[in-house]
Amino acid sequence: MRVSILDLAIVGRGQTPADAFAASVAMARRAEALGYERVWYAEHHNMPSIASSATAVLIAHVAAHTERIRLGAGGVMLPNHAPLVIAEQFGTLATLHPGRIDLGLGRAPGTDQVTLRALRRTVHAADTFPQDVLELQGYLRGESRVPGVRAIPGEGTNVPLYILGSSLFGAHLAAALGLPYGFASHFAPAALRQAVAAYRERFEPSEQAAEPYVIAGVNVIAADTVEEAHAQHQRVRRSRLARMVARGRRLSDDELDALLASPQGRAVDEMMTYTAVGTAAEVGEYLAGFARHAGADELMVVHAAPTVEQRLRSVELVAEAAGLGGAPAGAFGGERAAGAGSARTPPTPGG
Repeated sequence: MRVSILDLAIVGRGQTPADAFAASVAMARRAEALGYERVWYAEHHNMPSIASSATAVLIAHVAAHTERIRLGAGGVMLPNHAPLVIAEQFGTLATLHPGRIDLGLGRAPGTDQVTLRALRRTVHAADTFPQDVLELQGYLRGESRVPGVRAIPGEGTNVPLYILGSSLFGAHLAAALGLPYGFASHFAPAALRQAVAAYRERFEPSEQAAEPYVIAGVNVIAADTVEEAHAQHQRVRRSRLARMVARGRRLSDDELDALLASPQGRAVDEMMTYTAVGTAAEVGEYLAGFARHAGADELMVVHAAPTVEQRLRSVELVAEAAGLGGAPAGAFGGERAAGAGSARTPPTPGG
């Protein structure tokens, strides 16, 4: 089982974006040393707690401070951009760091409607997503679909594309184009198994991929003790709820805990349905079960602990559990996920 990381470049309380970027470099370097497959960064806008808005720039910075690990977008929200510009950006990255760059593509705006207008985009920009993916792919292959227009740099770099999503639309598109598929089950779990099954059933081989390939997102809070892991999990639940309902107000822990028992709180827990919480052994067991449940070839782990130090420790413990980088194999046991048909339901959150 391949294990990777989705890093949102979190800006913690009392921190700056510069602190978040330093933490992203530290996480990528730790992941590289421990044998993770790749680290991806997601495009979000107008979110004070997330600093990965200029995704390609952040990838370039992290790539300059690492040597081998694959880096990429998980993803670029293509409706926010002209395909030619993304081809040039990621073609530049691939030219500077050959064999290390991935490009995951999403259809959502990654922000709210007001910010969408500030980006000079409309809600209808997503309607041409399939055509935009093909246009982008043509630039990167050196087979432009726009006569007289070439991506320089970018042309001929063949940066691998991944379709990302949380619904059947992305699954069907990835299958039709013969591209790997990443499902955002770390925050939108509802359609995971249905989407993966549809993707595998409809997959058409392509120049990039002869067989279907599924990446599934999952939250992880791994710590040295069960008590510490659950304390971190409670802080994460409070933090996510506060972002949803506080609107600039400072709520006490008691107020947030009361809200967590309300329908709003249940919405947070539903978003975090797929969350592994515990020691290395417990998290490893959960992730092995989740991989089978999702029919995943690779797990994209979101280390969700509140502090940088806790996230780095979680990175180490998951590597131990998965037997990455030559470490003794843990609960994963070297298994590769089978198709969705042989899945079992993973443990409940925190279990």
